[in-house]
Amino acid sequence: MKLLRTLTLLLTGLLFTLSTSAQKTTEPVAYRLVDSVGRPVTFDKLITRAAGADVVFFGELHNNPISHWMQLRVLEALQQRKGKNLTLGLEMLEADIQLILDEYLAKTISPKSYGDEARLWPNYETDYDPVVYFAKDHGLRVIATNVPRRYADLVNRKGLPALDSLSAEAKRYLPPLPIAFQSTEESAGMFAAMGALVHGDKKKEKRHLEEAQAIKDATMGYRISQHLRPQHTFLHLNGSYHSLQNGGIIPYLRRYAPKTRIVTITTVLQEDVQALEEAYRGMADFILIVPEDMTRTH
Repeated sequence: MKLLRTLTLLLTGLLFTLSTSAQKTTEPVAYRLVDSVGRPVTFDKLITRAAGADVVFFGELHNNPISHWMQLRVLEALQQRKGKNLTLGLEMLEADIQLILDEYLAKTISPKSYGDEARLWPNYETDYDPVVYFAKDHGLRVIATNVPRRYADLVNRKGLPALDSLSAEAKRYLPPLPIAFQSTEESAGMFAAMGALVHGDKKKEKRHLEEAQAIKDATMGYRISQHLRPQHTFLHLNGSYHSLQNGGIIPYLRRYAPKTRIVTITTVLQEDVQALEEAYRGMADFILIVPEDMTRTH
């Protein structure tokens, strides 16, 4: 009888343990930071590498809050290391609003005037204002690097040769023309996947769409090259496509400033953030892995 009671208690305890284990949930992880081959790295190691570079490209997913949060953390950490030897550049701001941006940073114009005139992205207030405001508060230079969208639209409709017809004043916001451009299978496949080629002369449309992307990359590369300074670090925020695998902006920057020391960061989404998926290896020097179900900002 005593043996039976003992066995019953043991069995009850085992069932309780199994039941409790089954109820345990996985600890949520918001991100994981790894190097180009998937080895875990510390934030401090990333900042040390970044602080020694001339240009740091942070490739974001535009609607990903972890990207934007990490960008602010990187900017803050670099400012602690570099002081005012740090410049912030943004794809999200176009070259022809530089004067407006400078006036805002100098507190010459109000935030409202800046917002009314700078053609800000719809998610600017939540995603980009924090980094620009930090730069403003700490006296850092901020550079609007992207091509004015009207000229990207012109190329999308008529191709790169259409830029030759622009005035000398308009060309102030462009890199030296003509820009080097060669269509690649990778870029062609990406644009086809976007579903943009749906009517008319599809071959010409595809070419023009790729060329419009190229004038953006070339302009950003040229704008960055024009604002490099010795002992400074230029942190550039852009969509991940613009700097993946040292492509996009980077070949143009190397044309304009061949000896530039570059560090790249990119953001990827995975169902499981514990290990970097094979497809993402080599995408950048540092890779920010974010869960696929992370909340979107828009």
